[in-house]
Amino acid sequence: MSTGSGAHSAPAPNSRHDTVSDDATATTQGAAPGVAAGPAATPRKGTFSSLRIRNYRLFASGQLVSNTGTWMQRIAQDWLVLSLTGSSTAVGITTALQFLPMLLFGLYGGVIADRFPKRTLLLMTQSAMGLTGLALAVLTLTGHVQVWHVYLVAFVLGLVTVLDNPSRQAFVVEMVGPDDLRNAVSLNSANFQSARLIGPAVAGVLIGAFGSGWAFLLNGLSFIAPVAGLLMMRTAELHKVERVPRSKGQLREGLRYVAGRPDLIWTIVLVGFIGTFGFNFPIWLTAFVHQVYHAGPGTYALFNGLMAAGSLLGALLAARRATSRLRLLVGAAVIFGALEIAAALAPSFWIFAALLAPIGMLGLTVNVTANSSVQLATDPAMRGRVMSLFMMVFMGGTPLGAPLVGWVTDAAGARVGFLAGGVISAVAAAVIGLVLARAGGLRLKIDLRRGRQHVAFVPRAATPATDRELATVA
Repeated sequence: MSTGSGAHSAPAPNSRHDTVSDDATATTQGAAPGVAAGPAATPRKGTFSSLRIRNYRLFASGQLVSNTGTWMQRIAQDWLVLSLTGSSTAVGITTALQFLPMLLFGLYGGVIADRFPKRTLLLMTQSAMGLTGLALAVLTLTGHVQVWHVYLVAFVLGLVTVLDNPSRQAFVVEMVGPDDLRNAVSLNSANFQSARLIGPAVAGVLIGAFGSGWAFLLNGLSFIAPVAGLLMMRTAELHKVERVPRSKGQLREGLRYVAGRPDLIWTIVLVGFIGTFGFNFPIWLTAFVHQVYHAGPGTYALFNGLMAAGSLLGALLAARRATSRLRLLVGAAVIFGALEIAAALAPSFWIFAALLAPIGMLGLTVNVTANSSVQLATDPAMRGRVMSLFMMVFMGGTPLGAPLVGWVTDAAGARVGFLAGGVISAVAAAVIGLVLARAGGLRLKIDLRRGRQHVAFVPRAATPATDRELATVA
Protein backbone atom coordinates (compact mmCIF):
# COMPACT_ATOMS: atom_id res chain seq x y z
CA MET A 1 0.00 0.00 0.00
CA SER A 2 1.29 3.43 -0.87
CA THR A 3 1.55 5.73 2.08
CA GLY A 4 3.62 8.47 0.51
CA SER A 5 2.96 12.17 0.52
CA GLY A 6 0.60 12.00 -2.41
CA ALA A 7 2.79 14.30 -4.48
CA HIS A 8 2.46 12.04 -7.49
CA SER A 9 -1.32 12.51 -7.46
CA ALA A 10 -1.23 16.26 -6.89
CA PRO A 11 -0.24 18.90 -9.42
CA ALA A 12 3.35 20.02 -9.37
CA PRO A 13 3.96 23.07 -7.19
CA ASN A 14 4.61 26.50 -8.61
CA SER A 15 7.81 28.34 -8.15
CA ARG A 16 8.68 29.09 -4.56
CA HIS A 17 7.36 32.63 -4.85
CA ASP A 18 4.03 31.45 -6.15
CA THR A 19 3.77 28.65 -3.64
CA VAL A 20 4.38 30.69 -0.51
CA SER A 21 2.21 33.58 -1.55
CA ASP A 22 -0.67 31.51 -2.82
CA ASP A 23 -0.70 28.60 -0.41
CA ALA A 24 1.27 29.50 2.67
CA THR A 25 2.19 25.90 3.24
CA ALA A 26 5.61 25.36 1.69
CA THR A 27 7.46 24.48 4.88
CA THR A 28 10.40 22.20 5.57
CA GLN A 29 11.94 19.55 3.35
CA GLY A 30 9.57 16.60 3.09
CA ALA A 31 6.42 18.55 3.81
CA ALA A 32 3.74 18.62 1.18
CA PRO A 33 3.52 21.59 -1.11
CA GLY A 34 0.66 24.02 -0.81
CA VAL A 35 -2.80 22.64 -1.13
CA ALA A 36 -3.17 21.48 -4.67
CA ALA A 37 -1.16 24.37 -6.02
CA GLY A 38 -1.32 23.99 -9.77
CA PRO A 39 1.63 24.74 -12.00
CA ALA A 40 1.96 28.28 -13.22
CA ALA A 41 1.44 27.17 -16.81
CA THR A 42 -1.67 25.06 -16.14
CA PRO A 43 -3.99 25.63 -19.09
CA ARG A 44 -7.48 26.89 -18.34
CA LYS A 45 -10.07 24.25 -19.17
CA GLY A 46 -13.55 24.87 -20.47
CA THR A 47 -16.25 25.32 -17.89
CA PHE A 48 -17.97 22.06 -18.92
CA SER A 49 -14.91 20.07 -20.04
CA SER A 50 -15.71 17.03 -17.85
CA LEU A 51 -19.02 16.51 -19.65
CA ARG A 52 -17.21 15.25 -22.75
CA ILE A 53 -16.70 11.98 -20.80
CA ARG A 54 -19.68 9.65 -21.30
CA ASN A 55 -19.59 8.01 -17.87
CA TYR A 56 -19.50 11.38 -16.15
CA ARG A 57 -22.40 12.65 -18.30
CA LEU A 58 -24.50 9.70 -17.13
CA PHE A 59 -23.50 10.31 -13.53
CA ALA A 60 -24.20 14.05 -13.70
CA SER A 61 -27.58 13.58 -15.38
CA GLY A 62 -28.74 11.11 -12.76
CA GLN A 63 -27.48 13.31 -9.95
CA LEU A 64 -29.33 16.35 -11.30
CA VAL A 65 -32.64 14.47 -11.08
CA SER A 66 -32.01 12.99 -7.62
CA ASN A 67 -30.55 16.25 -6.27
CA THR A 68 -33.74 18.04 -7.32
CA GLY A 69 -35.73 15.46 -5.36
CA THR A 70 -33.36 15.79 -2.42
CA TRP A 71 -33.91 19.56 -2.25
CA MET A 72 -37.66 19.05 -2.45
CA GLN A 73 -37.45 16.69 0.52
CA ARG A 74 -35.22 19.04 2.50
CA ILE A 75 -37.67 21.92 2.16
CA ALA A 76 -40.66 19.67 2.87
CA GLN A 77 -38.94 18.01 5.82
CA ASP A 78 -37.96 21.29 7.48
CA TRP A 79 -41.42 22.77 6.98
CA LEU A 80 -43.16 19.59 8.19
CA VAL A 81 -41.13 19.54 11.42
CA LEU A 82 -41.79 23.24 11.99
CA SER A 83 -45.51 22.68 11.37
CA LEU A 84 -45.66 19.72 13.75
CA THR A 85 -43.68 21.36 16.57
CA GLY A 86 -43.42 25.13 15.97
CA SER A 87 -39.81 24.89 17.15
CA SER A 88 -36.51 25.87 15.52
CA THR A 89 -34.82 23.53 17.99
CA ALA A 90 -36.80 20.62 16.51
CA VAL A 91 -35.60 21.58 13.02
CA GLY A 92 -32.06 21.62 14.42
CA ILE A 93 -32.54 18.17 15.99
CA THR A 94 -33.75 16.78 12.65
CA THR A 95 -30.69 18.19 10.91
CA ALA A 96 -28.44 16.88 13.68
CA LEU A 97 -29.86 13.35 13.46
CA GLN A 98 -29.31 13.30 9.71
CA PHE A 99 -25.62 14.12 10.16
CA LEU A 100 -24.95 12.33 13.48
CA PRO A 101 -24.00 9.02 11.78
CA MET A 102 -21.33 10.86 9.81
CA LEU A 103 -19.81 12.07 13.07
CA LEU A 104 -19.98 8.62 14.69
CA PHE A 105 -19.11 6.33 11.80
CA GLY A 106 -17.79 8.55 9.01
CA LEU A 107 -14.23 7.23 9.07
CA TYR A 108 -15.40 3.64 8.72
CA GLY A 109 -17.29 4.63 5.58
CA GLY A 110 -13.99 5.75 4.08
CA VAL A 111 -12.29 2.46 4.93
CA ILE A 112 -15.09 0.55 3.18
CA ALA A 113 -14.94 2.90 0.18
CA ASP A 114 -11.22 2.18 -0.22
CA ARG A 115 -11.80 -1.61 -0.10
CA PHE A 116 -14.74 -2.15 -2.49
CA PRO A 117 -15.77 -1.05 -6.00
CA LYS A 118 -17.28 2.38 -5.60
CA ARG A 119 -19.80 1.98 -8.42
CA THR A 120 -21.27 -1.08 -6.66
CA LEU A 121 -21.42 0.77 -3.35
CA LEU A 122 -23.20 3.70 -5.00
CA LEU A 123 -25.82 1.41 -6.55
CA MET A 124 -26.63 0.20 -3.03
CA THR A 125 -26.63 3.61 -1.33
CA GLN A 126 -28.63 5.43 -4.00
CA SER A 127 -31.30 2.71 -3.91
CA ALA A 128 -31.48 2.92 -0.12
CA MET A 129 -31.86 6.71 -0.24
CA GLY A 130 -34.80 6.35 -2.59
CA LEU A 131 -36.48 3.95 -0.17
CA THR A 132 -36.18 6.43 2.72
CA GLY A 133 -38.01 9.05 0.67
CA LEU A 134 -40.77 6.59 -0.21
CA ALA A 135 -41.16 5.56 3.44
CA LEU A 136 -41.62 9.15 4.56
CA ALA A 137 -44.06 9.74 1.69
CA VAL A 138 -46.25 6.82 2.80
CA LEU A 139 -46.32 8.04 6.41
CA THR A 140 -47.18 11.59 5.41
CA LEU A 141 -49.76 10.86 2.71
CA THR A 142 -51.63 8.42 4.96
CA GLY A 143 -51.79 11.03 7.73
CA HIS A 144 -49.86 8.96 10.27
CA VAL A 145 -46.64 10.99 10.33
CA GLN A 146 -45.31 12.14 13.69
CA VAL A 147 -42.18 14.08 14.43
CA TRP A 148 -40.35 10.98 15.69
CA HIS A 149 -40.95 9.37 12.30
CA VAL A 150 -39.11 12.26 10.65
CA TYR A 151 -36.31 11.94 13.20
CA LEU A 152 -35.97 8.21 12.47
CA VAL A 153 -35.95 8.61 8.68
CA ALA A 154 -33.37 11.41 9.00
CA PHE A 155 -31.12 9.14 11.08
CA VAL A 156 -31.44 6.21 8.65
CA LEU A 157 -30.65 8.53 5.74
CA GLY A 158 -27.59 9.66 7.66
CA LEU A 159 -26.42 6.05 8.07
CA VAL A 160 -26.63 5.54 4.30
CA THR A 161 -24.78 8.81 3.73
CA VAL A 162 -21.82 7.52 5.78
CA LEU A 163 -21.03 5.13 2.93
CA ASP A 164 -22.45 7.17 0.04
CA ASN A 165 -20.41 10.33 0.57
CA PRO A 166 -16.83 9.00 0.48
CA SER A 167 -17.76 6.55 -2.29
CA ARG A 168 -19.30 9.29 -4.42
CA GLN A 169 -16.48 11.76 -3.76
CA ALA A 170 -13.77 9.23 -4.59
CA PHE A 171 -15.65 7.84 -7.61
CA VAL A 172 -15.39 11.17 -9.43
CA VAL A 173 -11.69 10.73 -10.15
CA GLU A 174 -12.36 7.20 -11.46
CA MET A 175 -14.78 8.65 -14.02
CA VAL A 176 -12.77 11.66 -15.21
CA GLY A 177 -9.14 11.09 -14.13
CA PRO A 178 -6.95 13.51 -12.16
CA ASP A 179 -6.63 16.09 -14.97
CA ASP A 180 -10.36 16.86 -14.95
CA LEU A 181 -10.99 16.37 -11.24
CA ARG A 182 -11.18 20.06 -10.28
CA ASN A 183 -13.60 20.72 -13.10
CA ALA A 184 -15.76 17.69 -12.24
CA VAL A 185 -15.92 18.60 -8.52
CA SER A 186 -17.02 22.12 -9.46
CA LEU A 187 -19.62 20.80 -11.92
CA ASN A 188 -20.93 18.44 -9.23
CA SER A 189 -21.50 21.49 -7.07
CA ALA A 190 -23.09 23.37 -9.96
CA ASN A 191 -25.32 20.34 -10.50
CA PHE A 192 -26.36 20.35 -6.85
CA GLN A 193 -27.04 24.07 -6.85
CA SER A 194 -28.99 23.90 -10.12
CA ALA A 195 -31.23 21.36 -8.44
CA ARG A 196 -31.44 23.72 -5.50
CA LEU A 197 -33.00 26.30 -7.80
CA ILE A 198 -35.63 23.86 -9.04
CA GLY A 199 -36.34 21.70 -6.00
CA PRO A 200 -37.36 24.38 -3.47
CA ALA A 201 -39.58 26.12 -6.03
CA VAL A 202 -41.42 22.88 -6.83
CA ALA A 203 -41.57 21.96 -3.14
CA GLY A 204 -43.07 25.34 -2.24
CA VAL A 205 -45.87 24.85 -4.76
CA LEU A 206 -46.51 21.23 -3.72
CA ILE A 207 -46.51 21.97 0.01
CA GLY A 208 -48.86 24.92 -0.40
CA ALA A 209 -51.26 23.03 -2.69
CA PHE A 210 -51.12 19.41 -1.51
CA GLY A 211 -48.85 19.07 1.53
CA SER A 212 -45.36 17.67 2.14
CA GLY A 213 -46.10 14.05 1.23
CA TRP A 214 -45.96 14.55 -2.53
CA ALA A 215 -42.52 16.13 -2.27
CA PHE A 216 -41.29 13.06 -0.37
CA LEU A 217 -42.82 10.75 -2.99
CA LEU A 218 -41.15 12.53 -5.91
CA ASN A 219 -37.82 12.46 -4.09
CA GLY A 220 -38.06 8.71 -3.61
CA LEU A 221 -38.82 8.15 -7.28
CA SER A 222 -36.04 10.53 -8.38
CA PHE A 223 -33.36 8.01 -7.36
CA ILE A 224 -34.32 5.81 -10.30
CA ALA A 225 -32.24 8.21 -12.46
CA PRO A 226 -28.82 7.84 -10.75
CA VAL A 227 -29.26 4.08 -10.40
CA ALA A 228 -29.99 3.83 -14.15
CA GLY A 229 -26.99 6.04 -14.93
CA LEU A 230 -24.65 3.85 -12.87
CA LEU A 231 -25.95 0.71 -14.57
CA MET A 232 -25.42 2.22 -18.04
CA MET A 233 -21.78 3.16 -17.47
CA ARG A 234 -18.98 1.55 -19.48
CA THR A 235 -16.82 0.08 -16.75
CA ALA A 236 -13.91 -0.43 -19.14
CA GLU A 237 -13.62 3.37 -19.49
CA LEU A 238 -13.26 3.99 -15.76
CA HIS A 239 -9.81 4.99 -14.48
CA LYS A 240 -8.69 2.03 -12.43
CA VAL A 241 -7.69 2.71 -8.83
CA GLU A 242 -6.10 -0.14 -6.91
CA ARG A 243 -8.39 -1.23 -4.09
CA VAL A 244 -6.91 -1.47 -0.63
CA PRO A 245 -6.85 -5.04 0.78
CA ARG A 246 -8.36 -5.64 4.19
CA SER A 247 -5.79 -5.30 6.98
CA LYS A 248 -5.50 -4.12 10.55
CA GLY A 249 -4.89 -0.49 11.41
CA GLN A 250 -6.24 1.07 8.21
CA LEU A 251 -8.27 3.65 10.11
CA ARG A 252 -5.29 4.71 12.22
CA GLU A 253 -3.12 4.75 9.11
CA GLY A 254 -5.48 7.24 7.46
CA LEU A 255 -5.48 9.49 10.54
CA ARG A 256 -1.67 9.42 10.75
CA TYR A 257 -1.46 10.31 7.06
CA VAL A 258 -3.61 13.42 7.55
CA ALA A 259 -1.87 14.36 10.82
CA GLY A 260 1.45 14.47 8.97
CA ARG A 261 0.14 16.82 6.28
CA PRO A 262 -0.45 20.41 7.50
CA ASP A 263 -1.96 21.33 4.12
CA LEU A 264 -4.66 18.69 4.67
CA ILE A 265 -5.30 18.98 8.37
CA TRP A 266 -5.76 22.77 8.50
CA THR A 267 -8.02 22.74 5.47
CA ILE A 268 -10.16 20.10 7.19
CA VAL A 269 -10.20 22.07 10.44
CA LEU A 270 -11.40 25.18 8.60
CA VAL A 271 -14.27 23.41 6.83
CA GLY A 272 -15.13 21.85 10.18
CA PHE A 273 -15.75 25.28 11.71
CA ILE A 274 -17.66 26.48 8.66
CA GLY A 275 -19.78 23.31 8.48
CA THR A 276 -20.55 23.26 12.20
CA PHE A 277 -21.43 26.91 12.74
CA GLY A 278 -21.80 28.60 9.36
CA PHE A 279 -23.99 26.25 7.31
CA ASN A 280 -27.09 25.98 9.53
CA PHE A 281 -29.36 27.57 6.93
CA PRO A 282 -32.42 25.33 7.50
CA ILE A 283 -32.58 26.66 11.06
CA TRP A 284 -31.91 30.32 10.26
CA LEU A 285 -34.04 30.62 7.16
CA THR A 286 -37.07 28.88 8.68
CA ALA A 287 -36.69 31.13 11.73
CA PHE A 288 -36.45 34.31 9.63
CA VAL A 289 -39.50 33.28 7.60
CA HIS A 290 -41.52 32.31 10.67
CA GLN A 291 -40.37 34.80 13.34
CA VAL A 292 -39.08 37.88 11.51
CA TYR A 293 -41.12 38.10 8.30
CA HIS A 294 -44.20 36.03 9.33
CA ALA A 295 -44.42 34.39 5.91
CA GLY A 296 -45.03 30.87 4.56
CA PRO A 297 -43.32 28.04 2.67
CA GLY A 298 -43.18 30.07 -0.55
CA THR A 299 -40.89 32.62 1.08
CA TYR A 300 -38.74 29.82 2.50
CA ALA A 301 -38.43 28.38 -1.01
CA LEU A 302 -37.55 31.86 -2.34
CA PHE A 303 -34.74 32.24 0.18
CA ASN A 304 -33.34 28.82 -0.72
CA GLY A 305 -33.61 29.66 -4.41
CA LEU A 306 -31.63 32.88 -3.97
CA MET A 307 -28.89 31.04 -2.11
CA ALA A 308 -28.89 28.41 -4.84
CA ALA A 309 -28.50 31.04 -7.56
CA GLY A 310 -25.42 32.43 -5.84
CA SER A 311 -24.05 28.94 -5.23
CA LEU A 312 -24.55 28.01 -8.88
CA LEU A 313 -22.61 31.08 -9.97
CA GLY A 314 -19.85 30.20 -7.51
CA ALA A 315 -19.69 26.65 -8.84
CA LEU A 316 -19.44 27.77 -12.48
CA LEU A 317 -16.67 30.21 -11.60
CA ALA A 318 -14.86 27.46 -9.70
CA ALA A 319 -15.14 25.16 -12.74
CA ARG A 320 -13.06 27.65 -14.75
CA ARG A 321 -10.21 27.87 -12.23
CA ALA A 322 -7.07 25.90 -12.99
CA THR A 323 -5.85 25.83 -9.37
CA SER A 324 -7.19 25.58 -5.82
CA ARG A 325 -5.36 27.98 -3.52
CA LEU A 326 -5.35 28.32 0.24
CA ARG A 327 -5.40 32.09 -0.14
CA LEU A 328 -8.71 31.81 -1.98
CA LEU A 329 -10.08 29.33 0.56
CA VAL A 330 -9.26 31.45 3.61
CA GLY A 331 -10.32 34.73 1.98
CA ALA A 332 -13.64 33.28 0.83
CA ALA A 333 -14.30 31.89 4.32
CA VAL A 334 -13.65 35.27 5.95
CA ILE A 335 -15.96 37.10 3.53
CA PHE A 336 -18.58 34.34 3.92
CA GLY A 337 -18.70 34.96 7.67
CA ALA A 338 -18.82 38.73 7.17
CA LEU A 339 -21.78 38.42 4.78
CA GLU A 340 -23.65 36.27 7.31
CA ILE A 341 -23.12 38.99 9.90
CA ALA A 342 -24.45 41.59 7.46
CA ALA A 343 -27.52 39.47 6.68
CA ALA A 344 -28.26 38.96 10.36
CA LEU A 345 -28.32 42.74 10.83
CA ALA A 346 -30.15 43.52 7.56
CA PRO A 347 -32.84 46.16 8.25
CA SER A 348 -35.30 45.04 5.56
CA PHE A 349 -36.65 41.95 3.83
CA TRP A 350 -35.14 42.76 0.45
CA ILE A 351 -31.67 43.56 1.81
CA PHE A 352 -31.70 40.24 3.65
CA ALA A 353 -32.85 38.43 0.52
CA ALA A 354 -30.24 40.16 -1.67
CA LEU A 355 -27.42 39.02 0.64
CA LEU A 356 -28.36 35.37 0.36
CA ALA A 357 -27.00 35.02 -3.19
CA PRO A 358 -23.44 36.18 -2.35
CA ILE A 359 -23.54 34.08 0.83
CA GLY A 360 -24.34 31.06 -1.34
CA MET A 361 -21.56 31.94 -3.79
CA LEU A 362 -18.88 32.31 -1.10
CA GLY A 363 -20.04 29.23 0.79
CA LEU A 364 -19.82 27.18 -2.39
CA THR A 365 -16.36 28.59 -3.13
CA VAL A 366 -15.15 27.45 0.29
CA ASN A 367 -16.61 23.98 -0.19
CA VAL A 368 -15.34 23.36 -3.75
CA THR A 369 -11.87 24.80 -3.12
CA ALA A 370 -11.37 22.72 0.01
CA ASN A 371 -12.81 19.55 -1.56
CA SER A 372 -10.75 19.61 -4.77
CA SER A 373 -7.60 20.69 -2.91
CA VAL A 374 -7.80 17.80 -0.47
CA GLN A 375 -8.58 15.22 -3.18
CA LEU A 376 -5.74 16.31 -5.45
CA ALA A 377 -3.19 16.44 -2.65
CA THR A 378 -4.05 12.94 -1.38
CA ASP A 379 -2.48 9.62 -2.35
CA PRO A 380 -5.11 7.64 -4.35
CA ALA A 381 -4.81 4.69 -1.95
CA MET A 382 -5.78 7.03 0.91
CA ARG A 383 -8.43 9.07 -0.89
CA GLY A 384 -11.48 7.27 0.51
CA ARG A 385 -10.28 7.58 4.10
CA VAL A 386 -9.16 11.19 3.73
CA MET A 387 -12.43 12.22 2.08
CA SER A 388 -14.42 10.41 4.76
CA LEU A 389 -12.55 12.46 7.37
CA PHE A 390 -13.20 15.60 5.34
CA MET A 391 -16.93 14.86 5.11
CA MET A 392 -17.09 13.69 8.73
CA VAL A 393 -15.70 17.01 9.91
CA PHE A 394 -17.66 19.13 7.41
CA MET A 395 -21.01 17.39 7.85
CA GLY A 396 -20.45 15.55 11.14
CA GLY A 397 -20.09 18.82 13.01
CA THR A 398 -23.75 19.53 12.31
CA PRO A 399 -25.03 17.29 15.15
CA LEU A 400 -22.98 19.42 17.51
CA GLY A 401 -23.70 22.80 15.96
CA ALA A 402 -27.32 22.49 14.80
CA PRO A 403 -29.01 21.88 18.19
CA LEU A 404 -26.87 24.62 19.77
CA VAL A 405 -27.62 27.07 16.97
CA GLY A 406 -31.29 26.08 17.11
CA TRP A 407 -31.39 26.71 20.85
CA VAL A 408 -29.70 30.11 20.49
CA THR A 409 -32.14 30.98 17.70
CA ASP A 410 -35.16 29.99 19.80
CA ALA A 411 -33.85 31.75 22.93
CA ALA A 412 -32.40 34.95 21.47
CA GLY A 413 -34.06 35.24 18.08
CA ALA A 414 -33.23 34.53 14.44
CA ARG A 415 -30.91 37.51 14.07
CA VAL A 416 -28.71 36.57 17.02
CA GLY A 417 -28.46 32.96 15.86
CA PHE A 418 -27.40 33.97 12.35
CA LEU A 419 -25.00 36.60 13.74
CA ALA A 420 -23.29 34.05 15.98
CA GLY A 421 -22.70 31.68 13.07
CA GLY A 422 -21.18 34.43 10.96
CA VAL A 423 -18.87 35.67 13.71
CA ILE A 424 -17.54 32.18 14.45
CA SER A 425 -16.96 31.44 10.75
CA ALA A 426 -15.11 34.70 10.08
CA VAL A 427 -12.93 34.51 13.20
CA ALA A 428 -12.05 30.85 12.62
CA ALA A 429 -11.03 31.56 9.01
CA ALA A 430 -8.86 34.51 10.00
CA VAL A 431 -7.11 32.59 12.80
CA ILE A 432 -6.47 29.50 10.65
CA GLY A 433 -5.16 31.72 7.85
CA LEU A 434 -2.59 33.18 10.25
CA VAL A 435 -1.71 29.71 11.57
CA LEU A 436 -1.09 28.49 8.01
CA ALA A 437 1.06 31.52 7.27
CA ARG A 438 3.11 30.92 10.40
CA ALA A 439 3.51 27.22 9.54
CA GLY A 440 4.82 28.27 6.12
CA GLY A 441 7.39 30.64 7.62
CA LEU A 442 5.44 33.70 6.43
CA ARG A 443 4.25 36.95 7.94
CA LEU A 444 1.42 39.28 7.05
CA LYS A 445 2.68 42.42 5.29
CA ILE A 446 0.39 45.46 5.09
CA ASP A 447 1.41 48.28 2.76
CA LEU A 448 -1.07 51.17 2.50
CA ARG A 449 0.92 53.16 -0.10
CA ARG A 450 -0.80 53.93 -3.38
CA GLY A 451 -0.11 51.51 -6.20
CA ARG A 452 1.04 48.71 -3.89
CA GLN A 453 -0.73 45.48 -2.98
CA HIS A 454 -2.00 46.38 0.45
CA VAL A 455 -2.07 42.90 2.02
CA ALA A 456 0.31 40.03 1.22
CA PHE A 457 2.09 37.12 2.92
CA VAL A 458 5.89 37.30 2.66
CA PRO A 459 8.77 35.31 4.24
CA ARG A 460 9.57 36.55 7.73
CA ALA A 461 13.22 37.26 6.91
CA ALA A 462 12.59 38.75 3.47
CA THR A 463 14.50 41.83 2.32
CA PRO A 464 12.58 44.91 1.08
CA ALA A 465 13.37 43.92 -2.53
CA THR A 466 12.05 40.42 -1.91
CA ASP A 467 8.94 41.90 -0.25
CA ARG A 468 8.22 43.92 -3.36
CA GLU A 469 8.69 40.93 -5.63
CA LEU A 470 6.46 38.65 -3.53
CA ALA A 471 3.80 41.33 -3.20
CA THR A 472 3.64 41.43 -6.98
CA VAL A 473 2.88 37.70 -7.35
CA ALA A 474 0.78 37.28 -4.19
